Amino acid sequence: MTPSHRPPRLFYGWYVLAASFVILFLNSGGRNVIGVMVKPMQDEFGWGRGAISAAVFVNLAVYALASIITGRLYDRFGPKWVIVWSSILFSAGFALMATMHSLWEFIAYYGILNAAGLGGITVPIFGSIIGNWFQKRRGLAVSLALAGSCLGQFALVPVFSTMVIGSGWRVTSLWIAGLSVALNLALAFGVVRGDPASFGLSPYGAGAPKGGDGGGAARTPAAASSDTRPAPSGAGAIRGLTLSEALRTRSLWMFTIIMFVCGGGDYLVTTHLIAMATDYGISAGTGAAMLAWLGLLAMGGVLLTGPAVDAIGNKIPIAVTFVLRVALFIALFVFKEPASFWVFSLGFGLTFLVTALLTPTLVADLYGVTHLGFISGFITTVHMFGGGLWTYLGGVMFDRSGNYDLALVVSAVMSGVALICTFFIREKRHLPPAGRLPAR
Repeated sequence: MTPSHRPPRLFYGWYVLAASFVILFLNSGGRNVIGVMVKPMQDEFGWGRGAISAAVFVNLAVYALASIITGRLYDRFGPKWVIVWSSILFSAGFALMATMHSLWEFIAYYGILNAAGLGGITVPIFGSIIGNWFQKRRGLAVSLALAGSCLGQFALVPVFSTMVIGSGWRVTSLWIAGLSVALNLALAFGVVRGDPASFGLSPYGAGAPKGGDGGGAARTPAAASSDTRPAPSGAGAIRGLTLSEALRTRSLWMFTIIMFVCGGGDYLVTTHLIAMATDYGISAGTGAAMLAWLGLLAMGGVLLTGPAVDAIGNKIPIAVTFVLRVALFIALFVFKEPASFWVFSLGFGLTFLVTALLTPTLVADLYGVTHLGFISGFITTVHMFGGGLWTYLGGVMFDRSGNYDLALVVSAVMSGVALICTFFIREKRHLPPAGRLPAR
């Protein structure tokens, strides 16, 4: 019997959440392995860290563009084929990396091909998918899905690091390619769906009585229609803003600056942390463990942030994130003992995925869900561009000075700028021009 005739025992959105968790688990391990490969590639090819970071810059810039394109495709066609083709490109990039012998090949395979696929199989897309399936407890649901990315980094970075040391980075690249394409395609075809209405369902909690659980029981199309008919003054009567309309608001520009700064810190750390730690006598294995634990603490950060968003909104978690980052970058600039690197890694981990979680929740709260994928894709583009630019400049600063001190100082200052921007976000539902001028 179809879902429209009999309520499922378990709301289907939970299956979508579980599949998103698993895909993010594996892909996170794959995308973070580049930090393990920096020094082996440097030793094999004689490339400087600036040259390797240039490929990372291209990767993140292409990923940023791909995020906009895949966000648009997701809004129009749903997630299945976006995930399928993105997975094929992502895996092909890693497979071809195993054959490369020159910098231009590294840029082409990792910087362009791999990144073109990455845009459709990482946090923003799955945050948007979960955002469509859950209205009540959306922050918690998105944080649970994103926890897969954190656990993947924790569990798989040490595994891939051991493989790089034991079998080489080429063999490791082939394993990542094969596992990613097999698992992602199976879950995309078998489980992931983007539209609750295709099952005769409303999002979890939609139309629930005040104080009720909104447990996500199946609804017939007629029932769903009666739940969502426009109310004279309710939020359900407000259409979602387009990207161009959202860009007329101060809140989106402030959050965009925040995400630029956030990306810079994220990818400077994940790309250079292991290399930086080994510069001060810490073993590569211990550096990989630091990066792995950073991922695990990131899960703690998102699991704390999800319920906090539901309770207190988005701005306070953003502010706390950048207060911590200012302190951590300054502390690592001053102290470079093994204990300092551990404190930095664990503390930075708590902040690592907070803004990724907040992107779909803040955008949905401010601008609605109609264009959630496209607006989130725009924000992610800026985030990735900031990450790529700052990763590259961090590598160049190292090549010229022999250390990362200047990169740490500028990162602290940039985090302070992001903290200030937080206070200029107006955390209210922004109205489209048809209702009245968008809030500024």
